[in-house]
Amino acid sequence: MAQRLEERILEYVKQHAAEGDPQSVVDHIDKYCSQKEWAMHVGDEKGLILDQVVKETNPTIVLELGTYCGYSATRIARLLKPGSRLLTVEMNPENAAVAKQMIQFAGVQDKVEILEGSTEVIIPSLKTKYGVDRVDFVFIDHFSERYTADTKLLEECQLIKKGSVLLADNVVFPGAPDFLEYVRTCGRYDCTYYPSHLEYSDKLDALEKAVFKGP
Repeated sequence: MAQRLEERILEYVKQHAAEGDPQSVVDHIDKYCSQKEWAMHVGDEKGLILDQVVKETNPTIVLELGTYCGYSATRIARLLKPGSRLLTVEMNPENAAVAKQMIQFAGVQDKVEILEGSTEVIIPSLKTKYGVDRVDFVFIDHFSERYTADTKLLEECQLIKKGSVLLADNVVFPGAPDFLEYVRTCGRYDCTYYPSHLEYSDKLDALEKAVFKGP
């Protein structure tokens, strides 16, 4: 049996999901994590909110902060139009290795690029190293203590433009009160709150959408 939870999830997907079918991969991760072992993906319930916001935004360039096993990257990539790019940042090399295989198995590797390292190093290098001018959609789902700092970093690096959409997970559990206060009171965002539940549980959680209005 695979030693790490993330490897067990990957093994389960490879054994049961349809290769090249991102929806099947997402469904089987949900099945494993709801029936066998809990894991910190955005999950099925909040995933529907994520889907809705992605469809409304119709982004060409997506940035994800926190790849983990590649669940949300696969979930987002399956909705992207041809020619779109999703850059996803993962600090843990073991998780990045699992995510790479997951994304490949799902057949969305042509749209997804995993960037290994910390957000505070990668965000400032997106323009010069990765050819990103502005991002249309940012999914924030890494360390809640980095949410506000990385949002400010995106602003400072001029990576978001008027209409860019930020969607943050886990704003209730484990919680990101400083992020909520910042985007709601700084005057640069139009915010929408989506109450929901922590993945695979009845514990209250929520997503916060913040649409950038400009400097």
